[in-house]
Amino acid sequence: MAKILKNELFKGIPSIDEGKVDKALEKAIASFDKKIVVLDDDPTGVQTVHDISVYTDWSEESIRAGFQEKNAMFFILTNSRAFSAEHTREEHRIIAERIAAEAKRQGKDFMVISRSDSTLRGHYPLETEVLRETLESSSCSQMDGEVLMPFFKEGGRFTIGDVHYVQDGDYLVPAGETEFAKDKTFGYKNSDITEYIEEKTGGKYRKEDVTCISLDELRSFAVDEIAAKLEKVHGFGKVIVNAVDYVDVKVFVLALLQAMKKGKNFIFRTAAAFTKVIGGVPDKPLLRRDELVETDNHNGGLIIIGSHVKKTTQQFEELKKSSYVKFIEFNHMLVLEPEKLEAELERIVADVEENIKKGQTVAVYTGRKRFDAGSEEESLRVSVKISEAITSIVNRISVKPSFLVAKGGITSSDVGTKGLCVKRALVMGQAAPGIPVWKTGEESKFPNMAYVIFPGNVGAVDTLRQVVETLCGSQG
Repeated sequence: MAKILKNELFKGIPSIDEGKVDKALEKAIASFDKKIVVLDDDPTGVQTVHDISVYTDWSEESIRAGFQEKNAMFFILTNSRAFSAEHTREEHRIIAERIAAEAKRQGKDFMVISRSDSTLRGHYPLETEVLRETLESSSCSQMDGEVLMPFFKEGGRFTIGDVHYVQDGDYLVPAGETEFAKDKTFGYKNSDITEYIEEKTGGKYRKEDVTCISLDELRSFAVDEIAAKLEKVHGFGKVIVNAVDYVDVKVFVLALLQAMKKGKNFIFRTAAAFTKVIGGVPDKPLLRRDELVETDNHNGGLIIIGSHVKKTTQQFEELKKSSYVKFIEFNHMLVLEPEKLEAELERIVADVEENIKKGQTVAVYTGRKRFDAGSEEESLRVSVKISEAITSIVNRISVKPSFLVAKGGITSSDVGTKGLCVKRALVMGQAAPGIPVWKTGEESKFPNMAYVIFPGNVGAVDTLRQVVETLCGSQG
């Protein structure tokens, strides 16, 4: 399947009165009384929401705090995309047991969203299978189905005719033909999500048994008909939702809430668009510099670049054109040589502190050469070692930057949890479409600082440079 012009693929999609949909959805959400718990497999999943809490552990205390919030929804950052399969299995069992126990303690109904990558990478179907098994044994509620919705407009991820696409300029490329599908740990072959499900489940769930919600159904506002299809789902059957805009998510959510009112239970494997709609999170303008940078902090900012995907490298090359950023390369090839690594980290920390004290914004980046680590597990292990090393730089510095940007999923998670020691953060909003910002908690290394979580695979070539220019203000 070749790439196709986006305009060509979109031109046959019917329009719909979104105002009418919004009015109906507002009423439906107002009467929806489940606590929404989002398990985020890396920190980029909050890229569509604001004024929502993110907990960076799944202790009983954190889960209790999330349930006690007035907000309908809270996020738990699992960072499981950096875990081995066995570690993922064990932690998801613990999380599900604690969620079920807390819900029972507080007498609160709940739903769980497994928020994952819009390019279909991650521990699937492992995570949702463990959640299903554990929740069913803990709460006695049967899970009728699993809803898959990888649509993410801000990142250019669209599902049309059951095929998932990734935008590349003016074109849409079937996801199975992108670099993401060649991921050493989470690779796959199929772009048609019905076939992806069959591939990933080893044939346990066949493509012909998948329930598909089409764009024609959504755009004709066939809420009752879609709800009726959902009511027929059983035995943890798979449901995929086609979507090219937020209105498609909204119509689906209307039908979903109708089916759930009749007692249907689902687990969700989605990208970030679904969380915004089901959580009733309103739109918010992109964050301004005066919202992002403390006026009394005259130090330079810090940028950490760890991701090695093609888009990150392109954005990094564009950022290097900025004369107001000092670049420091971290020789990541030293992670397997502990003594040399320690000297390298000491050198970088000293250089970073000296510069940001002077008001100079600094970018620390891993060399672009990739490790050839052999097996999937070994590749993941080396990636984690690199992330731990670069994270330790943040942990060691004693000068509070005026802002911090981390590029890449595993990198941004480790920087937030291990480098900044954040336990609970507030999502402020987005610095650019799909690029979330945390306000670090009082318990963190640098309290109340804007922490920009920049996904490895989101944005145009110049988006990173534009975000940094906004943050640097007059320096630019």
